[in-house]
Amino acid sequence: MEGSCQGVLAVLVVVAGLAAFGSSYQIIEGPKNATVLVGQEARFNCTVSRGWSLIMWALNGTVVLSVTPMGVIITSSHFTSENYTEGDDFTSEMIIHDVQLSDAGHIKCSLQNSGREGSAFLSVQVVGELLVRTDSLVVIEDEPCNVTCRAVGWNPLPELSWEIGVPVSDSSFHSVLEPDDPPSVLSILALTPRGSGNLTCVAKMKGLQARDSRTINLTVAPPHSESSSLRKSADVETNQETFEPKLKGGNENYGYSAESASPPAKSSGSSLPTQQSSRQPQQVTQQLMQQVTQQVMQQATKQEPELHQQAPTSRPHVSFYTVGPRMTRNVTLV
Repeated sequence: MEGSCQGVLAVLVVVAGLAAFGSSYQIIEGPKNATVLVGQEARFNCTVSRGWSLIMWALNGTVVLSVTPMGVIITSSHFTSENYTEGDDFTSEMIIHDVQLSDAGHIKCSLQNSGREGSAFLSVQVVGELLVRTDSLVVIEDEPCNVTCRAVGWNPLPELSWEIGVPVSDSSFHSVLEPDDPPSVLSILALTPRGSGNLTCVAKMKGLQARDSRTINLTVAPPHSESSSLRKSADVETNQETFEPKLKGGNENYGYSAESASPPAKSSGSSLPTQQSSRQPQQVTQQLMQQVTQQVMQQATKQEPELHQQAPTSRPHVSFYTVGPRMTRNVTLV
């Protein structure tokens, strides 16, 4: 009887030990990966079952926060914790304030006296500057041109694209990595504009909704007219002919009189000034004409009688010179 009672107690102890071992605490759900911007907060959750005694949070292998059933052990204000209880489950949330690039890395949640742990990775991104050379640009219509945009100080470097708010006949863009310190990326937009409008350079971060943009006001000027250039060239030639007259070969006849030329045609507009000939050459000409006429008449009276009887078949024609050696006056004797 006594031996059977001892056997039952031994069985109960074994069952109780197995029950206690089966109800040991564990991590139900560990933290998950997160991506945040510099200056923001990062939050990670670790949910454990009942019976835990100590939860430890580590960043890149260094314990930065500890949680006990009695409270939170804080070593730095950069890391704090908030706790939640739901039924038999306990959730510890670690908060990293004012996240910096040095906070990027592995996050681990572990339990004391337990080989189980949960881990995640923290990615930290930086929004840098988006630079354009000018906010206003003037280009020629239907002539190809390039517009550039540079992203500096971003981590990682963003994807650059363009929003074209002007009519174009052709457009394309490509990006070039620049290994500066810090690295940057340059986007070059090539377009042939046909009107004015706005061009917007857009930078987007991978994995986040971070976005930045810069807008350029594009003004299109009309192209230079070919006809105006031709008119300008013609005006230059006209001015040269007006102010620099060309001299032709030969000597000029300074004794030429405008009276010997045919009279100018009448015009309804203003007339050009004509040269006025002096009266003295006209008087000399008339005297010479009278003398020549008298000599011709005298010679005609000395001819044979039959010459007086013959009717003149034609009127004698006499040519003589006046003041200018090249000016000739034709006179018909009656």
